[in-house]
This record gives sequence, structure tokens and C-alpha cells, in this order.
Amino acid sequence: MSRESLFNAAVLLGLIAFPLWAWSVDEPFMITLATKAAILALAGVGLNIALGLGGLVSFGHATFFGIGGYAMGVLASHAQVFDPIFTQPFVFEGSKSMPVIWLFAIVFSGLAALAIGAVSLRTSGVYFIMITLAFGQMFYYFTISWPAYGGEDGLSIYVRNGFPGLNTLDPIQFYAICFTILALVLLFNARLARSAFGLALNAARQSPMRVETVGLNPYRLRLVAFVISGMITGLAGALFADLNRFVTPSMFSWHLSGELIVFIIIGGTARLLGPVVGAVVFVGLEQVLGGLSDYWHIYLGLLLLFIVLFARGGIIGGIAGREAAHE
Repeated sequence: MSRESLFNAAVLLGLIAFPLWAWSVDEPFMITLATKAAILALAGVGLNIALGLGGLVSFGHATFFGIGGYAMGVLASHAQVFDPIFTQPFVFEGSKSMPVIWLFAIVFSGLAALAIGAVSLRTSGVYFIMITLAFGQMFYYFTISWPAYGGEDGLSIYVRNGFPGLNTLDPIQFYAICFTILALVLLFNARLARSAFGLALNAARQSPMRVETVGLNPYRLRLVAFVISGMITGLAGALFADLNRFVTPSMFSWHLSGELIVFIIIGGTARLLGPVVGAVVFVGLEQVLGGLSDYWHIYLGLLLLFIVLFARGGIIGGIAGREAAHE
């Protein structure tokens, strides 16, 4: 077993052991921190499909995160006040069921990613970055001016949505849901990277012209990857909104898009658990250093600078050495 595989196993075991320890000593806040890290890691895993495999530096992935969050907010808010979203051709009063909300979040995020990707992927480089950023800002300002769902103040949900057979108000049970989804998405990502599609996408990232000569369309490969990426990030947004029981236009902020990229860089671009390690480090620094100074981002910036200059493979790359990504 490679060093990266051993490290990945240790990270996953840590994500299981830490919340169980917090539960055993009755520290629900620590479980909530672990849940936040798992959800942000899930969003980073989604972005890593586009960035790590496809080489697409999207600075607007918060768009899909926000769409997932607002899918939860809109459905749950209507369900809690018994106000139908629409009455024609049939009555739909929203939903307080997590699986139903996740389905809506994935579908709407996927449709948005399809529309945004169809336009953005006709460009490359800095133009692609700026177009994805522009779409994110469009959604951000739209939700600010959307008074039906709180506008700039956001939208509160009084009770966390339900999952069959579980008490989602219990922090450890809600964490179990989030961790299970993260594990399943990581398994999907590992299979995707080794599939014919994943290999073709990686080839399109390295040499688009050679891919075209064998009859493949790099644009379509990237578009499919972008849609899959957006759907996973949208699912993370719905979970994040359920964690906080609150949605706000800041979920569309470019700052969040930047943080997702930071997760990947810290952990290791194109590494399977790169975003997971990056999210854990980010949440840990935010909790530990945030209590000492309001300017804790300075230390995060120093860490990021060190990684960019001396450890371009991120934390996992430094541990794995010359081993290939996804080993």
C-alpha cells in the first residue's frame, strides 16, 4: 500500500474517530465543527473534479453551492408555513425531507452548471475564470434583490429537515449523514478518475489537440465534468444550509469560491482526499487561530504561500512524494 493510501486511510479514520470522541465527552460543538469540515470537503471534492481532472479553474463554484442552499431554503420555508410554491398544474407545498431536497439541489445545480459551462467553456484561461466569477456575482446580486426569500438578510429555517429513520437534530446523527455522503462521493470520484471518461478528461487537460485527433471532443468532456462538479457542490450547499438552518446570499460569494480552491491547493490538486485535508486544515485554523486574532487569515496566507512555493503537490503531495495522484 502506498504512502498516500495509508495517509488517506488515516484521514478517514480521523474523521470517524474525532466526532465519536466528541460525542463520548458530550461536546456537540466539536461535532458541529467536524460536520462543517465534512460538508466543505464535499464541496471541494466537487470542484476538484473540474479543477484537478479537467484543469478548469472555476472562480464561480459558489454559484452551485448557493443554488443548493437556496433549494433547501425555498422548499423548507414553504413546507414550514404550509404555503404552496405553486398550485398549477398541481399543488406543491415544498418539503422537509432531506432526500427530496437533495434531489432538487442536485438537479437545479446541474442545470445551472450545464448552462454556465456551455458558455464559459468556449473560453479558456483567465477568460474562463472571469466568466465563472461573473455568473457567480449575477446570482449573488439576484438573491440580494429577492425579497420573497429574505433578500440581503437571508432566510431562516426553524427546524432541521428530516431523514427517514434518523434524528437529524442529534449532531452525531447528522454528521453520520454528511460523512456517509462524503465517503460515497469520494468513492465515485476515485472510480471516475480511473474510468475511460476520467482518463480522456485528464488527457484533454494535458493535450486537447491530441484528444481531438482520436475522435474525442474536449469541450464535451469538460462540460460533462463541469456539470458533475456543479451537482456535487450543490449537494454540499444543501447540507451546509441544513447545518446552519439558514441561507444567505453570501453562499454565492466569490470569497467562498476562493476558499474552495484554497482547500484543493492546501491538500493537493488532483489528489483524491486533497480537498478533505484542505477543508480540515482550514476549519481547524479558523477555530484555533480565529479565537486568538481577527486576522488569522494572515497565517492561512503564509501556509498557502509556503505550499505554492515549496510543496506544489500540497500536504498529500509532500507525503506521497513522486507517487501519482489518486494512487
